[in-house]
Amino acid sequence: SPNMPDSSNPLRLLLVDDHFVVRSGLAASLHLEDDMQVVAEASDANEAITAYESAKPDIVLMDLQMGETSGIDAVAKICQDHPSAHILVFSSFARDEDVYRAIRAGALGYLQKASPREDLLEAVRQVAQGNRYLPREIAQRLADRLSRPEPSPREREVLALIAKGRSNKEVASDLGLSEDTVKRHVSNLMAKLGAQDRTQAVTEALRRGLIEV
Repeated sequence: SPNMPDSSNPLRLLLVDDHFVVRSGLAASLHLEDDMQVVAEASDANEAITAYESAKPDIVLMDLQMGETSGIDAVAKICQDHPSAHILVFSSFARDEDVYRAIRAGALGYLQKASPREDLLEAVRQVAQGNRYLPREIAQRLADRLSRPEPSPREREVLALIAKGRSNKEVASDLGLSEDTVKRHVSNLMAKLGAQDRTQAVTEALRRGLIEV
């Protein structure tokens, strides 16, 4: 079928990772496939954007944590300029919040670097065809999140103070709000985070990367 890649018309890949060794290993592994060809490499977000412009690859494998720059910025910029871009986030460790932001920014898939090679090849081929590729448990959590509104910037401020052990009264005083307003923010947060109590709300927020400790 026209959608199936073949050796006469291989998928052209751009690899974005700040570790040379990772890129080299990845390139060597992907070159073994008849239907894949690495046409460009980049080591940070700015290089990735430039390399995308010049190489016009079929698919991008994008790391998220690259020194000073974030892969999410590169995903957002590339997808803004090229809405049909096919980007697979390939990261050693990504919190739900990072994956969520990358998907919101336009990435089609996410895979952990520790995944088996077969999963990587499957992910590349799926994303190249414009399909989503997400590990099942992440897909489920993302679906839950996309169906719920996000905490507002003000609610995040409240959340950060709750995480430090502040009472509603102290939060109200810190933010110059009435205690009733803080209570309303807290109950909204519970609903948005699917939490039963403050501790659970903080735990969930940390897991998603909404707040830092």
